This record gives sequence, C-alpha cells and structure tokens, in this order.
Amino acid sequence: MIAKRRGDFLKLEDGWNQDSTFKLESKLSKHRYRAEPSTKKNMKKSFEANSTLLFSETHLIIINRKLEFSQIMDGSLNPNKHLKEQFVSNLTGSSMLEIAIMSTVAPLLSVLRHSICSSYPTVTPAKKNDHDNAILGSKKLGNYLATLSVDFLFIVLPMLLIFTVLADWVYMFMIPMMVLVFSVVTANRFDASNYPGGPLSLRTNVSSYRVLMMIITFLCILAVDFKIFPRRHAKTETYGTSLMDLGVGSFIFANALVSRQARSVSSVNWKAAVQSTSPLLLLGFARLLTTRSVDYQVHTGEYGVHWNFFFTLAAVSILTSIIKIPPQYSGIFGVAILIGFQYWLSHGLNVYLLSDERGTDILSKNKEGIFSILGYWGLYLVGVQLGYYLFFGNRSTTAFRTIKWARVRVSFISLVFWLVTVLLDRHVERVSRRMCNLAYVTLVLAQNLQVLAILMLSDFTAGSKISALEEAMNRNLLGSFLLANLLTGLVNLYVDTLFIPSLSALAILLAYAYCLSIITGIAGFYGVKLKIW
Repeated sequence: MIAKRRGDFLKLEDGWNQDSTFKLESKLSKHRYRAEPSTKKNMKKSFEANSTLLFSETHLIIINRKLEFSQIMDGSLNPNKHLKEQFVSNLTGSSMLEIAIMSTVAPLLSVLRHSICSSYPTVTPAKKNDHDNAILGSKKLGNYLATLSVDFLFIVLPMLLIFTVLADWVYMFMIPMMVLVFSVVTANRFDASNYPGGPLSLRTNVSSYRVLMMIITFLCILAVDFKIFPRRHAKTETYGTSLMDLGVGSFIFANALVSRQARSVSSVNWKAAVQSTSPLLLLGFARLLTTRSVDYQVHTGEYGVHWNFFFTLAAVSILTSIIKIPPQYSGIFGVAILIGFQYWLSHGLNVYLLSDERGTDILSKNKEGIFSILGYWGLYLVGVQLGYYLFFGNRSTTAFRTIKWARVRVSFISLVFWLVTVLLDRHVERVSRRMCNLAYVTLVLAQNLQVLAILMLSDFTAGSKISALEEAMNRNLLGSFLLANLLTGLVNLYVDTLFIPSLSALAILLAYAYCLSIITGIAGFYGVKLKIW
C-alpha cells in the first residue's frame, strides 16, 4: 500500500512542480481583469494584494503536498500526521451552556433505558459480587447479545448522533427528552415506593454514572478525527470549555468517588502503591513507544512531548497513597492544593505552561503534563471527600443516606460548583484543561455531579435500574478504555479520517461503537475482568 501511494505521489510531485506556476499566473490574471478600480494606482494596489493572498494560499498547498510526499517516501504509516495534528489544534471550544445541555441529554437517555429495563420479565438474579438489579437478560449468549444490542440502540446510538450529525440540534432535542422522562417518572412514581433506596441503590447510580462517562469518552476519542464531529467539541488549545476537555478530569473524579480512600478502606504503604500503579506506568510507556513507532499523531500541547494520560493517573495514585489523608479532610487538603496552584498560575506559571517554547530538559518538554498533576491531584482529593460524604460516610441516621437526600445533596453541590465556575472563569482565570487550573476543576465537578443527579431520577422507576451494557462495562472500565484506544489507533492508521465522506465516517463510528459494546459485553458475560486502578 505504501509503495503504491509512493508511486502516485511521485507522479503528483512531477505534475505539481510543472503546473503550479502556470495555475498561479492564471488565477492572478482572472483577478487582474475582475478588479476595476477607478485609478491606476488603486488597480496596482489591488493586484498586489490579490497576488500576495493567492501566492500565500498556493504556497501553503505546496508545503502540505511536499510534507505529505516526504512522509510517503520515508515509508510513514501515517502520511497525514501533521494535517491531523493541525485538525485538532488551536481550537477555542464551545460555551458552558452547551456543555450543561449535553450533560443533561446524555444521562436522560440512560434514565429512559432504565425505565424500559424495569418492564423486562427475564431478569437473572445478581451474583454475590454483582451490583443489585443488574439485567443479565438470559443465560444464553444469543439472547444476551440481543439485549446488548437494544442497550446500544437506546443509549450509545443516540449519543453518537447528538455528538456528530445532530450536534446543532441538541438544544431542540433536550426539550422532548425532558418531557418524555418527566412523563415516565410521573407514571412510575407510585410503583417506585415499593423499592426503597439504600446504600446498594446509591452504588448502582454511581456505577451507571461511571459507565456513562466512559461511553462519552470512547465515542469522542475517535469521532474527533472526523469532520462530522464539530470542532467546538474538541479539546481546546489554551483556554475555553469543550466536551472533550472534560474527559480526563471526569475519569479521575469517577475513580475518586468509589476509591479505597472514599470507602475508608485501610490504605497501603508506598511500596504497594508503586507496585499497584506499575501497570499504569507500563501502559504509559507502551503508548509512548507505540505512537513513536507508527508515527501516530500526537498533539504536544495536550500533555507534552512524552507525557500521556496513563502517567497522570499513575502520578495521582502514587501521591494519594504516599500522603495519607483521612477522607473527611481530603477535600480541605485538595482545595488548599488547588488554591495554591492557582495562585502560582496567576503569578507567571500560566505564561510558561502556555508558551510554545520548550527546552531540552525533560521537565520543559513535558511541562503541561507534569505541572497539571497538582490540579488533578487536588481534584482527586475533593472527589474522595465527596464520595465519603455522599455515599460511604457513617451517619447517625439512615435517612441521611437514602436516595432522596443523596439526590438533593448532589443537585445542590452541582449547582454551587456551576456558580463558582462562572465566577472563577470571569474574575480569576478562564477555564484551562491544559493547565488543570481551579476553574477547570470546578467545571469538572459541576458537570459530573449534574450527570449523577439526573441519573438518580431512575429511582422513581420501579424494578431494574441498570442495563446489561452498563453492567458489563462497569466491570471493565479500564479494559473498555484500552480497547477503545486500540481501535481508535487502528482506524486512524488504515482510514484517511480527514477526507472521508460524512456518511462513511458515520458508518465507521457506528461499527466501532457497536464492536466495542459487544466485545465488552461478551467479556462481562464470561466473567473476564481487567482491573488496575
């Protein structure tokens, strides 16, 4: 394949060098006769301006052709690497309102599926270590796969369409969704009284929330490489808010809510902590070596030259294990870290982190990833205390831990964080995922708690609360994430994502999402589980 494309580019190179000057002169001639200024002097200025503009455009085309041609001649597996990097660079994001709207529509889809799940007559009783009310469909794999397919149609497919081809109609889509959910909740409000909430029901809601965050993540990491995915939803370059900016923070917060620290489980020593995080370090180095060996596109403004997501996870885990903080005080310590880090950023560190200049040392080459550890660690500590306070802490009255009061607390805290985010963004420093500043952390907390509060509406519906797909993915969150990254890399290496038609792009995304859902479901059906965190 590379040899064939190399021959095509040799022919293209010869033709381009011979015809580029003639095409440029022809375009300039057309502009020359089209412009009719009143004076000869104005005509000269107009011609010079048009000449400069057309020459610049043609020069950029020549540079891109030359660059792609040189990569083909070198045997690169990813000849469009630089074009793909430019495709996700220098973006400014969308608005907080749009993020809030999308964070409403996505969980509403899960709530609707949960309400439909409650009417299923074939529910296999959960095993000892399974979540309560889990729908396993039938013991036969065929029926189980059919149930997974229905889950895909109700949850994954609508989300994919909302993130891509229906992105401009998300505001209009939210209104009928809210009316439909309200109707379902109202119709089931009396039946729900027979299913009182408790610690296990709270755990089910948290599990559903963590799975939903993972589904959004694996849909976006591939969709962003296609043109049908709006650029405003891709990661921002410096400041701004977008859907994909929330991915890393949401992953860390979701793990903090149900972490060993939040559950007050006895902590391990630092040696055991390093040993437990060694798989994350191995994954980080494996990703680094793989992207280098296949010449995969990497946006250095995201984490740096060598740093990646797995290194950040490992660093947060090691810091949390070495510096042991009681869960009831971890949030206070986390807020102190975040305020100190924000003060450092506001007094010159942000200029250093956002500059394109890099030295030869390892710190300068990976400054974004290394310094942002402080922000993500603070976020994790706040998440630990919220998990302890909302779900796992010992309370004097059992009513304090019921679904009703948990829903009220989560909704109120989410609203508070939204208000704090707006104030910080306007008066302190704009939201920046690249630096993981204070405004970014509060945005992650607000958005994630909003999703969790909406998912808690499922408790108004009697019967089953979690779908087969959610149950399977909850068992293998990290495994699903690794599989999504592997499939994303394979698609990018074998498909020209930048120039593929929209219909073909949507078909690829549908096949990718369905395969990922089915493989994860089969792994859950046979009890296969990958757990590192």
